[in-house]
Amino acid sequence: MTFRPILIVLTLFIGIAQGAPRVKQSIEISKVWSGHPVGFCLLTTKTRQFAAFYDDKRQLTVVGRDLGSDTWQQRKVLDTSVGWDSHNYVTMAEDADGYLHLSGNMHCVPLIYYRTEKPGDVTSFVRVKSMVGRNEKRCTYPRFMNGPDGVFVFHYRDGSSGNGNEIYNMYDHATRTWKRMLDQPLTDGQGKVNAYANGPKLGPDGRYHLLWMWRVHGGCETNHQLSYARSADLKHWETIDGTPLTLPITPITKGVVVDPTPVKKGMINMGHSIGFDAEKRAVLTYHKYDANGKSQIYNARFENGKWVLHQATNWDYRWQFSGGGSVPCEVRGGSMTVQDDGTLRQTLSHKKFGGGLFEVDPISLKAGKKIPTKPTRPRELGRKELPIPGIGVRWGGSKGTTPEGERHYLRWETLGSNRDRARAGPPPPPSTLKLYVITDDENAK
Repeated sequence: MTFRPILIVLTLFIGIAQGAPRVKQSIEISKVWSGHPVGFCLLTTKTRQFAAFYDDKRQLTVVGRDLGSDTWQQRKVLDTSVGWDSHNYVTMAEDADGYLHLSGNMHCVPLIYYRTEKPGDVTSFVRVKSMVGRNEKRCTYPRFMNGPDGVFVFHYRDGSSGNGNEIYNMYDHATRTWKRMLDQPLTDGQGKVNAYANGPKLGPDGRYHLLWMWRVHGGCETNHQLSYARSADLKHWETIDGTPLTLPITPITKGVVVDPTPVKKGMINMGHSIGFDAEKRAVLTYHKYDANGKSQIYNARFENGKWVLHQATNWDYRWQFSGGGSVPCEVRGGSMTVQDDGTLRQTLSHKKFGGGLFEVDPISLKAGKKIPTKPTRPRELGRKELPIPGIGVRWGGSKGTTPEGERHYLRWETLGSNRDRARAGPPPPPSTLKLYVITDDENAK
């Protein structure tokens, strides 16, 4: 299939709205850094909402409010500031006792982690210098998640691009301390490579699914060998056919390779995802070069005892990438989703040919007819406010559970990525970070 050359923002295709979206509530939060894109965090709990971001002085800042309030009642400036690295996103989570945990501003640096001393009170955030005291000197990609039986998990990469391991910690609520969830790394590059993972993602089969590719060194063109494993408890891992795995998983571990594509063949650790079909089978989405050297989306599924690689697109374009730093993504395939009637859908995005939401053939897993969708936000919110060349609008959705019938977003503006290097000349003026509450209900107040 070939797309007509129209540019569409991928985030417009997250769900199909019922009615025209409108702004129910808009709350200004702060002036923020606009020199480069870096991920902010919006967290919504049953009664409160929190936002973590880098302010106009680049300081990591957290605010909190009661849901329904028009003001942010709490604000805390933390003791770390961002440089020019787009890897240094912020992530935040609430544990079972209501305490907040925050980590971020890390790219191969010592662990940066904060925790509140009081439940739901951002003013009580304090820095915790270590979790377990080992493998915390070169941290990147922090993530909090809830595991089985209410276990609270934190995982991150220890090491660097081409030489790193995946570390998993678990939280003891009684003692408010962390310990290793696994006695060894989940993946270990043995000093030669590192795994760039997507997941673990809880599937409809009750298992956690993990997709990754290996990288040889700092150059993104060396991504290779797509791999997969699954687990029922995040502690014991197995291959797709149920064979138990001995940890850590290494590049020579048997039974985990999905696609043995070598280096410089179009794989990169972005735009890959985990979805599921109507039979609850994992569908692994990624991109690589086809036989003609063009960038294509592939959907891999385990069928009749082997992984089958289905080419989903037929684009006449080669995304050539190399080197280090944050690389703008030109080709992306979203997670495969199942509709109530059992049909499959998938979002696809391309720098040159645009994208959208597409029907997917359940047998061939090829993208078919494009599905009309409605925007999830008013289109006028996509117009930039800062009159500066290169400035673009950034969006961040909410973690947690938002009130029924509402969608909550952070909105701000920044220049594009500069491969994590400082820009010449003075920085742009700060932009305004706002919270937007969007609804499709015309009668909502």
